[in-house]
Amino acid sequence: MKIGVPREIIANETRVALVPDHVAQLKKKGIEVLVETGAGVTSSFLDEAYQKAGATIVTDTATLFAQSDVVCKVQRPLRNEAVGKHEIEMLHPGSVLLTFFQPLVNHDLVKMLVDAQVTSFSMDAIPRTTRAQSMDALSSMSTVAGYKAVLIGANAMGKFFPMFMTAAGTVPPAKVLVLGAGVAGLQAIATARRLGAVVEAFDVRPAVKEQVQSLGAKFIELELEESTETQGGYATQLSEEAHKREVELIHKHVRDADVVITTALIPGKPTPVLITEEMVRDMKPGSVIVDLASENGGNCELTEAGCDFLRHNVRIVGPLNVPSLMPVHASQLYSKNILNFLGLITSIEGALNLNFDDDIVAGTCITHEGRIVNPQVKAALETTLERSPA
Repeated sequence: MKIGVPREIIANETRVALVPDHVAQLKKKGIEVLVETGAGVTSSFLDEAYQKAGATIVTDTATLFAQSDVVCKVQRPLRNEAVGKHEIEMLHPGSVLLTFFQPLVNHDLVKMLVDAQVTSFSMDAIPRTTRAQSMDALSSMSTVAGYKAVLIGANAMGKFFPMFMTAAGTVPPAKVLVLGAGVAGLQAIATARRLGAVVEAFDVRPAVKEQVQSLGAKFIELELEESTETQGGYATQLSEEAHKREVELIHKHVRDADVVITTALIPGKPTPVLITEEMVRDMKPGSVIVDLASENGGNCELTEAGCDFLRHNVRIVGPLNVPSLMPVHASQLYSKNILNFLGLITSIEGALNLNFDDDIVAGTCITHEGRIVNPQVKAALETTLERSPA
């Protein structure tokens, strides 16, 4: 079996799907790995390191896709202007694509994969189960994003994070508010605490209270009668009345914060607006908002994806693709997730072995043999078709 690792072509993507150490492990199973020349350069993994690990360096993109039984990528497939073809068009029927491609929103890609007879697995569909933790790429990348968000906030703020006692006087510690206590939020809390900040955190899920407190942060609790968590552990979309109460509570704490880091996302739903323009007006001059949900619309009403600007004397940062700002460790973590998943879909001898009785394999698969096999994605596409004008 041959696994192909192409160079990522989306703008500002610096990660690579497999790092040399993991290529070497695949080689031990008898799997041949093809790596496009320069695929790991932006994450500091050079062609020489891949060759030493046993990979074959391929200079022609189309050749790599044509010869690969499994193609591993980071970002969703795109049209490669240098080749003049879409990456999906370069995959041969019966081949496997393993990447992040958000099938619940990228319906056109799902249709292309169906037409191309490609078996696709989306890394953002890995089930949130104990057995799947080692393959949970969303959590891996959220860990990177939560850590980096605090550094972005600290760099943007004109104050120290820790308390300083000097001959010139005592400097109080920064106050950090984290909205959303998922993986990114918890990592942001831990990082801000390491830097010496006083941290508060808010989440609609009462179950995360203990985790927040274990990291030394104060948990801001909102008592609600309605369910706030899915079976997979994600936050649910609140009712209009509950959301109003949520925003009112957050407003009280935003006023005192030096840095606010927002991480709230609801899978398959619009990103909740937790910080309104009125709330920004009430924030202290010089305070900072780092909105990790900016790519999906933002948790702050004023956020603009990819922009960093001042509004009402508050700096609002909407970073894009934050894991790519730390490409070395982000690539290593993602590559390990990919390696572990490949272990599920290959035999001991290194041959492709798709066992759809395995809940992780079945839950992550989006298309297979010319049809959509993921129920959620299938329902999303059917809903889109129903809403489309005749």
